[in-house]
Amino acid sequence: MAAANYLPSEDQFLCSICLDVFTDPVTTPCGHNFCKNCINEHWNTTDQYLCPMCKKVFNPRPELNVNTLFSEMVSQFRQSAQQKANSSSSEQQVFKPGEVPCDVCTGTKMKALKSCLNCLTSYCETHLEPHLTASGLKRHQLIDPVENLEGRMCTKHDKPLELFCKNDQTCVCMLCTVLDHKTHVVVPLKEEYEVKKAELGKTETEIQQMIQKRQQKIREIKHSVSISKGDSDRELAKGVQVFTSLKESVEKGQAKLIETIKTKQKTTEKQAEILIEELEQEISELMKKRTQVEHLSLSEDHLHLLQSVQSLNIHHPPPTKDWTEVSVSLSLYEGTVRRAVSQLEETLSEEMKKLVKAEMKRVQQYEV
Repeated sequence: MAAANYLPSEDQFLCSICLDVFTDPVTTPCGHNFCKNCINEHWNTTDQYLCPMCKKVFNPRPELNVNTLFSEMVSQFRQSAQQKANSSSSEQQVFKPGEVPCDVCTGTKMKALKSCLNCLTSYCETHLEPHLTASGLKRHQLIDPVENLEGRMCTKHDKPLELFCKNDQTCVCMLCTVLDHKTHVVVPLKEEYEVKKAELGKTETEIQQMIQKRQQKIREIKHSVSISKGDSDRELAKGVQVFTSLKESVEKGQAKLIETIKTKQKTTEKQAEILIEELEQEISELMKKRTQVEHLSLSEDHLHLLQSVQSLNIHHPPPTKDWTEVSVSLSLYEGTVRRAVSQLEETLSEEMKKLVKAEMKRVQQYEV
């Protein structure tokens, strides 16, 4: 009961994945808390089930249930936060982790509503007012709040990065165009933004096609394994039928036949397993690449998109293998039974020769 009345600090009620107050909190075996949906979605998109906080790997995947006690504490925290919000509407705009703060506020930082590309400053609702009313400031370019506005300035000339050099594939300022890039082809950021965004769309489509081809290849490989298994089963049944009427030597031949066929099938399955594992690894890398492309394609920040495209080289898919001619090498079972029977015939023939020789020897002995 004492624990239920104790409320930790606000940061302890924030999920480290979504950076929001917990919803249906669950606790991992290592003791860290996450939203149930957040940790499940995170594990659904990764190859390993590891804790995002301490990186501890779990195998198999843990079954997570809602932490009832902590869920009650979260509920108390939500109620307390709602009461505070109702008592003062201004508190609803207080800067929180993961948000962009107002650069003008002193003391308690408020949440920024817009960022000005001309002033290189982020403003809350109160301090944004002059940009909405003053005629000189109305012409400034306002965007949704972003961090690191200084990164939008040319480090060489201390001017806004407003243009894009096609020759050097980099963002430049007005002074760059007349000094370092005066003979180059330079276009506005928005124009190149549209070009790169179209390229990203094409890249995303290509990656999706590559994923679909590899998924189809997996289906083909599994089908080949199924065919091989059917052939193996039929050949095995034939071999068993041939040798069931024989005695000890026949049973040895039967055991050898079974071992040979199973070894071939294991070899086929092992080859398929290796190919599937490699394909699934490529699919995982391509999905990660697709996720980067999807997230970047949704960006309305011209500069961020262009810089990310160049730094991440995102329009080039990760190196992959050409799977067009790759297939499972099916084991050939034809002749397996025949060779086994032939070997048995040779064994029986040797035994027959021994019997004939022994009989002749006995006959000679009788004649003497």
